[in-house]
Amino acid sequence: MRTLLDLAQKSKNLNGQSMWSSPFIKAGKERLSVHILAMGDVGSTVLLALKMLGGDVIRRIGICDLNEKQLSRLEIEMNQVAYPWDYDRLPEVEIVQQKDLFTCDVFVFCATKGIAAVGEKVEDVRMAQYEANRGLISIYGQMARKVGFKGFFAVVSDPVDLLCQAAYKSSNMDAEGRFDGKGLCPNQIQGYGLGVMNARAAYYAKRDPRFVQFLTEGRVFGPHGRDLIVADSINNYNEDLSLELTDLTVTANLKVRELGYKPYIAPALSSAAISLLLTIRGEYHYSAVPLGDVWFGCKNRMKESEIELEILELPDPLFERIKRAYRNLGELA
Repeated sequence: MRTLLDLAQKSKNLNGQSMWSSPFIKAGKERLSVHILAMGDVGSTVLLALKMLGGDVIRRIGICDLNEKQLSRLEIEMNQVAYPWDYDRLPEVEIVQQKDLFTCDVFVFCATKGIAAVGEKVEDVRMAQYEANRGLISIYGQMARKVGFKGFFAVVSDPVDLLCQAAYKSSNMDAEGRFDGKGLCPNQIQGYGLGVMNARAAYYAKRDPRFVQFLTEGRVFGPHGRDLIVADSINNYNEDLSLELTDLTVTANLKVRELGYKPYIAPALSSAAISLLLTIRGEYHYSAVPLGDVWFGCKNRMKESEIELEILELPDPLFERIKRAYRNLGELA
């Protein structure tokens, strides 16, 4: 039997901070300010969900986008959403400029350059976005470095695990392109893509009694693309059922595309908004976190300012699947 900790290297980044601690805000201790970059389909859906569900932990949501009309529309409409006679119950929404993006506790990166159009044949949509989005997130990694950002950097754009690493590396590069460790700490960055894969696996488990054990004993690990790992059960792992459920989960988004729609609602809600709120509240959630030199998706929570993994004894066949996905991510980063 092995655990996720067997994947991680016992290493520190160059400024001496442990891979397992960071100076960012302590989860669950106060109402926070959240800034969202890019108000496309995903960003605007995340905004709506955080507005409606996050009043207990969020006091203000800042929005930023190149489309000024979209920003004005969202500022007007979001601030006209209120409970009667309890007008401060939901977070206020305000427009923020690029220069003020990191004057917040939580920065949410929803910007993207490479979403495949409906009808376009792409085998792995998230990897198709990697090259375009890597350059984009690197710009904001450098911005975070310049202002000495001490908050939380949440990556929602695909592929989240690889973009987390790109944000980390870019923020720690000096003007000559040398890594100096003076940027973001590893634990300041998490990627939010795995939550929807868990929800999709649960969707199929509710509809096929062969997978029902997933609802009480199942887990998901790794990236939310081709190397996703769905375990039908931690206690009574069945390799064949797990592989079948994994395939259903990985291809679930294609079912929506076949209907002529972009499958962004479930990811924006399950992976991003719900998982972000669980993170801020200090509750267990799915996200990509730094395990050694790789951001890897698993169940975890923020305890004070540290990441606490769910430590499970993993059956050998399951651990081999996880190790293979971990190695593949390391080769891509």
